[in-house]
Amino acid sequence: MSALSFQSFKETWFFNIRADLLAGLVVALALIPEAIAFSIIAGVDPRVGLYASFSIAVITAIVGGRPGMISAATAATAVLMVTLVRDYGLEYLLATTVLAGLLQIAAGFLKLGQYMRFVSRSVLTGFVNALAILIFMAQIPELIGVPMLTYPLVALGLAIIYLFPMVTRAIPSPLICILALSAIAIGFGLDIRTVGDMGELPSTLPMFLLPDIPLTFETLQIIFPYALAVAVVGLLESLMTATIVDELTDTPSDRNRECVGQGVANTVTGFFGGMAGCAMIGQSIINIKSGGRGRLSTLSAGLFLMLMILLVSDWVSRIPMAALVAIMIMVSIGTFSWSSLKNLRVHPRSSSLVMLATVAGVILSHNLAIGVLIGVLLSGVFFAGKISQIFKVTSTVSEDGRIRRYKVEGQVFFASVEAFNASFDLKEALDEVIIDVSEAHIWDISSVAALDMIVLKFRREGAKVEIIGLNEASETIVDKLAIHDKPGALDKLMSH
Repeated sequence: MSALSFQSFKETWFFNIRADLLAGLVVALALIPEAIAFSIIAGVDPRVGLYASFSIAVITAIVGGRPGMISAATAATAVLMVTLVRDYGLEYLLATTVLAGLLQIAAGFLKLGQYMRFVSRSVLTGFVNALAILIFMAQIPELIGVPMLTYPLVALGLAIIYLFPMVTRAIPSPLICILALSAIAIGFGLDIRTVGDMGELPSTLPMFLLPDIPLTFETLQIIFPYALAVAVVGLLESLMTATIVDELTDTPSDRNRECVGQGVANTVTGFFGGMAGCAMIGQSIINIKSGGRGRLSTLSAGLFLMLMILLVSDWVSRIPMAALVAIMIMVSIGTFSWSSLKNLRVHPRSSSLVMLATVAGVILSHNLAIGVLIGVLLSGVFFAGKISQIFKVTSTVSEDGRIRRYKVEGQVFFASVEAFNASFDLKEALDEVIIDVSEAHIWDISSVAALDMIVLKFRREGAKVEIIGLNEASETIVDKLAIHDKPGALDKLMSH
């Protein structure tokens, strides 16, 4: 290892050892209940989420593109796999996790991370709001048809979560919630649902296994839509979280490397019995605020998590479900952007509509990727509409009334073509027409076709037409696509 690469390795891993290890321990404590709760959302044993959180945290620490960001099993990916697990079982979930990882690796090598900039803040806000609503809705089955004691325990858990930080923030309040409610349930011998009722907890390190599924085209047809949704949603949440960590630490992240890192983590995790995951906004903020900055903080979070699970799995199985429901309600409340409700009156109507459409798309489809796609498309439509209004055509005529000069200003593209065409009086008897586009930009084939039509119709009426002031980019596309100077151009144009 050269001196330069060793120095880079040291600066990435060991520049903040004590704070990174302490932050990793705090994050690991908070990860245990969430990993179990996300497993239950997906409908699998708690060990599936715990194995995933361990594996994903360790691997992204090594190969990810955002030091200090925490990745693990998450609600965003868990909610996508509920119907898959219900209809086909755990083995299909593992195969979906592997395929989702491979898709994310491909996205990284294709440098798709750079396209994150096309996702507007309104879409991101709609994304997190929809995620919060889905997390809350996933708790409803745990609140229906359960012993009456569940309700006061959930209320007590929420009180502990929100009030304990007033006493101290040294210990995560969700952990205190778990300890307190477990002590009450065990001490009083309460007959309520526990984590042990949800399935088996791990007692060993994860083992390598191949998903037991038929390797057929039919299997691919089943898992591909889920894998694609998990890959897209996972990358969206990871890149969004990376942006937040960038802002908190004033350091940049490598988005394409993060795509590859998330993909490698999910692919490997699927072969070790874990569910798909991605970056976690809440845990990453906890890590940063606890002093974690380097890759060591993420690695230690995963290692501490597995160490605690192996040592205290018997106790974990006795945690009442009411405690996890309270934690997930807290996660839901904390994830929702409450300020976005107030901003509905302040922000532009189109931005609010994009946010609401993203939320509605997710809630109706139960698919975060579809909601984001709706939001991005709607953002593009509104943007095109606004840009098309930055356009005008004015004209002046010579003293003898035989020469008219049209001056085009603004952006000429598919959305402004109709207004462009309507700005010219094609029936006016003229000897010469000058079209000045020195303050305009010709963007696409629609605008070139409109220019062709205007030129050819004026020529048909006997006028000489001259186009002046094309900038370099506009001249390039006009030279390539325009047909008004080619033989038989008018006939060709009219034939379409």
